[in-house]
Formats: sequence, C-alpha cells, structure tokens
Amino acid sequence: MKKFLLFLAALTAAIVLLVNIGPMILLAVGLGLLYLVFKQFVKSNSTAGKVGWFIAGLIVLSIALANVYAVIGFAAAYVLYVLVKKWKKTDNIIDADPDRSDPFDNFEQQWSQMNHY
Repeated sequence: MKKFLLFLAALTAAIVLLVNIGPMILLAVGLGLLYLVFKQFVKSNSTAGKVGWFIAGLIVLSIALANVYAVIGFAAAYVLYVLVKKWKKTDNIIDADPDRSDPFDNFEQQWSQMNHY
C-alpha cells in the first residue's frame, strides 16, 4: 500500500511538473536576459544608455516575475526527487537483507537461546 501511495504522489508531482515546464523555461530565459541586460547596464558609459538598459531591465524583470507558476514546477520537481529517493530507499532495504524474508530466523534464534541455557 505504501508503494502505491508513493507511486500516486510521484505521478501527481510528475504531472504538475510537466504542466509547469513552459513557465519554468520562460523564467530561465527571462533570468538569462536579465543577466545580459545587467551586464550591458554595467558596461554602458552614457547616462542615456544606462537609463535605456534600466528600462529594458524592468521590462525583462516583469516578464520573468510573470512566471510565478514556475515556482510550483520547481516545487513539484523537488517533491518528485524526494519521492524517487524514498522509493529507491525502500527497495534497497528489502534487497540489502534477504534473510529477513525467512520466517524461521526468529524461531531458530529463540531455539538456540533455549538450548544454550
């Protein structure tokens, strides 16, 4: 049952991530453009150039901030990462100790303790 719930949560996170992939890409492009505008602002020598680059920076910043849904996409990506990690962790526990599946281990340990005394 736990694996099924993990699967449903991972499926939901994957769907949310896929839905928000567009805003995530636009946010990355906007932040990249904002970085380029900042570099040009710093390189500019004239006051008119600095004012122009500042206005361009505000426009690009408003475009980047319009993609608020990208934050939801990044949160879904993180949740998906954590769920996959948890899924692999539960698989490794079962595979790491194959003797735990033997129902007679506990009986044999108790029998050897009784015979020891």
